[in-house]
Amino acid sequence: MSLDAHSVDLTSSLATAKLVLGSAASLIADGFRPTTKLNVSFGGKAVELGNFFRAGECKQAPTLTFAAEADAPEDASYSFILTDPDAPTPDDPKFAFWRHWVLSGLRPQNGVDVAAAASELTVYLGPGPKDDSKPHRYLFLLYREPKGLSLSKEDVGGEEFIQRRSFKPAEFAERHGLRLIGVNWMYCAGDGWKE
Repeated sequence: MSLDAHSVDLTSSLATAKLVLGSAASLIADGFRPTTKLNVSFGGKAVELGNFFRAGECKQAPTLTFAAEADAPEDASYSFILTDPDAPTPDDPKFAFWRHWVLSGLRPQNGVDVAAAASELTVYLGPGPKDDSKPHRYLFLLYREPKGLSLSKEDVGGEEFIQRRSFKPAEFAERHGLRLIGVNWMYCAGDGWKE
């Protein structure tokens, strides 16, 4: 799929899920056009713009791949955020945006998991919606870093369970000069959730 076709599908899926214009409007501007496709996969099952997962499928960190942007310098590096705008429930998202995983210093390598060589600023904590909650939407956000950026765990915040809630990814991105270049997302429900 071409980047243009991916961009159209992404825009449509974000609108349908009421993420843009909606709860993620502060993160993803209306009219956003990705400059690379962010590929995310849990144990071989690809995240595809809003497809469905159970929490049990997401216990291990996913693989992340993306191609170099056409207009980026060769030495460009990237940050990644996995966040939940529906915590603790989609009907009462008082802890949005829940911080599940933050990486820095990613380098594009077609087909190669870039997370393994990145600096982990927030250790991966898999999605864990309660069985009595409706499915949550999870956003995978890829940002180009400004040249020379050096982030540390302290820049993101603590890793204790309650310290991960109410993260402000848009403010974090603005404060550090991060430019959003790729987005993917999925739905996830507890293993015992029933429609």
